[in-house]
Amino acid sequence: QVQLVESGGGLVQAGGSLRLSCAATGSIRSSKDMGWYRQAPGKQRELVATFTSIGSTMYVESVKGRFTISRDSAKNMMYLQMNSLKPEDTAVYFCTAWGWNEVRYWGQGTQVIVSS
Repeated sequence: QVQLVESGGGLVQAGGSLRLSCAATGSIRSSKDMGWYRQAPGKQRELVATFTSIGSTMYVESVKGRFTISRDSAKNMMYLQMNSLKPEDTAVYFCTAWGWNEVRYWGQGTQVIVSS
């Protein structure tokens, strides 16, 4: 069983920064993708940034150069550093990872609001 808990969201002005954290308990299958998604009101959940199964990183075009995904495997933590935030980054951000039981797990989400 895997549990993921996000933190670090909040209200920030455009141009500001936030650092999201994802704390994982249980056995994460690092050989599969793990990363961050977001869902804005009225929109579908979209991939923001992820570690691929081979350990490389991928970003949605709209956040390239502004967001950085990182992880500390020893601490079972994953992070999303978000700089130069824009109002369109406003969303609930979710972390996701796979367990060894081939189940994809999601956190409960953390709200990010960027004011103009």
